[in-house]
Amino acid sequence: MDTDFAAFDFIIQPGWQNSPPEHWQSHWQQLLGAQRVGNREWFAPQLHDWLQGLEAAVAAAGKPVVVIAHSLGCATVAHYAARHGKRLAGALLVAPADVERGNAPAQLQPFAPLPESALPFPSLVVASDSDPFSLPLRSVRMATRWQSRLRWLPQAGHINVASGHRQWEEGLVYLRELIADIRSGSVQSAA
Repeated sequence: MDTDFAAFDFIIQPGWQNSPPEHWQSHWQQLLGAQRVGNREWFAPQLHDWLQGLEAAVAAAGKPVVVIAHSLGCATVAHYAARHGKRLAGALLVAPADVERGNAPAQLQPFAPLPESALPFPSLVVASDSDPFSLPLRSVRMATRWQSRLRWLPQAGHINVASGHRQWEEGLVYLRELIADIRSGSVQSAA
């Protein structure tokens, strides 16, 4: 494992319907020796269940925890932070799904409304300007609410298998940036 990452336990928090084996989260899980949150229901998600899954993963960690979340998993992390405060060392929030949008699937409604409070740990949102599940202004709003640093991937879709993001080793740059923020003790505003 990369020495930048050795001081942390990584938890993979997938989004709705889980991340398939070809997804970058599955690749990173192997690469980082990360634990994947074990939700009981991936297709009809319930916030309480997903929060319990994340809490179980955090409780099993032996080092400071960094959550690597995708899509609906980002909403889960925001709700978790609102309930548990600074239990995490940091969070990488990739392609956060806008569960408050008018055309959001009914299965995502248990995750609305999104918490509006700042995350009490360093966080970085990686968003795409062509994400069908979050318009750019909504991605900016989420990052601003959560006081997360914001990085854009142009024309990257939902940053998943369908948009060509399989191993996505280029994304590790954002994880390293987050680790640097954690080590410096900084909680960043959206930039």
